[in-house]
Amino acid sequence: MEEEAKQDTYTKDGSVDLRGQPALASQTGRWKACAFLVGYESFERMAFYGVASNLVVYLTTQLREETVASVRNVNNWTGAVWMTPIVGAYIADTFLGRFWTFTISSLVYLAGMVLITLAVSLKSLHPQCTPDGACAAASRQQVAFFYGAFYTMAIGAGGTKPNISTFGADQFDDFDAREREVKASFFNWWMFSSFTGGLVAVLVLVFVQENVGWGVGYTIPTVGLALSLLLFYVGTPFYRHKPVQRDTAAGPARLVGRVFSEAFANRRRRLPGDAAELQEHDTAWYTAAGKRRLLHTRAFPFLDRASLRSDTRRLPCTVTEVEEVKLIIGMIAVWLSTLVPCTIWAQVNTLFVKQGTTLDRSMGGVRIPAASLGSFVTISMLLCIPAYDRVLVPLVRRRTGNPRGITLLQRLGIGCALQVLVVACAYLVEVRRMRVIRERSVHRAGDTVPMSIFWMLPQYVLLGVGDVFNSVGILEFFYDQSPDGMRSLGTTFFTSGLGVGNFLNSLLVTFVDRTTRGRGTAGKSWIGDNLNDSHLDYYYVFLLLLSVLNMAMFVWVAKRYKYKREFLEVEHRESENACDQGSGKLMDAPLTINGAQPGSHQ
Repeated sequence: MEEEAKQDTYTKDGSVDLRGQPALASQTGRWKACAFLVGYESFERMAFYGVASNLVVYLTTQLREETVASVRNVNNWTGAVWMTPIVGAYIADTFLGRFWTFTISSLVYLAGMVLITLAVSLKSLHPQCTPDGACAAASRQQVAFFYGAFYTMAIGAGGTKPNISTFGADQFDDFDAREREVKASFFNWWMFSSFTGGLVAVLVLVFVQENVGWGVGYTIPTVGLALSLLLFYVGTPFYRHKPVQRDTAAGPARLVGRVFSEAFANRRRRLPGDAAELQEHDTAWYTAAGKRRLLHTRAFPFLDRASLRSDTRRLPCTVTEVEEVKLIIGMIAVWLSTLVPCTIWAQVNTLFVKQGTTLDRSMGGVRIPAASLGSFVTISMLLCIPAYDRVLVPLVRRRTGNPRGITLLQRLGIGCALQVLVVACAYLVEVRRMRVIRERSVHRAGDTVPMSIFWMLPQYVLLGVGDVFNSVGILEFFYDQSPDGMRSLGTTFFTSGLGVGNFLNSLLVTFVDRTTRGRGTAGKSWIGDNLNDSHLDYYYVFLLLLSVLNMAMFVWVAKRYKYKREFLEVEHRESENACDQGSGKLMDAPLTINGAQPGSHQ
């Protein structure tokens, strides 16, 4: 009895403390630990959005870059910020673990912010201007220092972004029913804290940058980031750590290659009618190894041949290994359908801002920065996340029986549909802006179109509401559906989607500009330096068509996706329903992380 009581004090999912000892369930993890992580996330997002939301304005007004070049550079840098997490996640899953990877990367991130602050503060790093206001282009040395600082920050983001959110989710024990229930809300509130920091950035920092000084506007988030790092380390005694599973994380490509090669070698063999005849370890083996056993699914039946038992000495793949490859294939298909929504999001810090700078931005005698309108994206999210988590989910849960209310892919589908409406609103606003330009003859660059910037408000609000379903849903989906030893790498599906979306927007903007420049009746580029004499409405129609086609592709993929199903051997009274009533022997109790019942498809 004493031994059982002692075991009950530890977590059941194999979590350890920083010294590698079993983690005490009552003294570590849960929201007590997450409070320190949430603090860092808020300040880090304030720093990122404080830079990203107004960067296109800085490049065009301070470094004197052209519109297309500035949009391309912002997208390329933002894309790098979201793509480097692939490397950071691999290092965390394979070598250092999430805590130490984050520790090293966060210091690099902070160093990048310090260099960026110097780049915008020191006059020697700015283009020289004459008293009459004429400014020369930035020198190569100035540009090199500026972008060197920015890409240092991007490298640091590679190890912080995929690991801080995953590390937060690790603070909840999937084998504990109460903690598993709380974890279902974790990503909603994680994104709530993330966008709280973003709201401060677009409301306060952007205004400080344009009205007080760029140096001051960048110093504030840099100091806040440093203080949040100290707060993170204060919480070190309360953190739970997942041991690195090198055999699982080190070789996703190797695992995929092995499963496909085995399936091809057995291509002429017939599959048995009973999945029990396929090669698999029992649940006790996975429990002893600290791993999770996956249930067999009917998706991609060709791959099941990789786990056919063989008379030769060659050891076949297990059902769990085959199912992990099926998960990777399915996640890639879903990931591809998220790229266009990520491209739409890239407009917020680029073309939406440039479009806003042409409109009347006066409010109560104050000229508001165009980038500050992005605060309505954040405000919409901050209002909708609690409503979604506390009102919509419980209401729908009573009808569906799903702990999340709706399934993960249903949530993503609603988000995709709302983003189609975002582009439609942007197009309609641009059509009206062009009509006002024609009526008032304000075709020159720098002329203010007599139309309030708040006409753009619906597209920002819809984008924020859509992100409650889309961005939060994408992060939760890829964390939930990733194989157990690839959780950090799995969340990079989310970050890399944002990265590719930015690169894709950079490519589209460059392609459209070069294709349309010098063509048409007036010889106008759709996206010129002078947006008052361009055809941005045509570009929005192009994005609208892409969004509709992408929505159709998403529906096709979602209907065919099979969710992950796991065996979780949990020793509590609820498992008695899975017992053999005749012998009283505890059988494999099929439960799932995402709350779906075995044999059901969300």
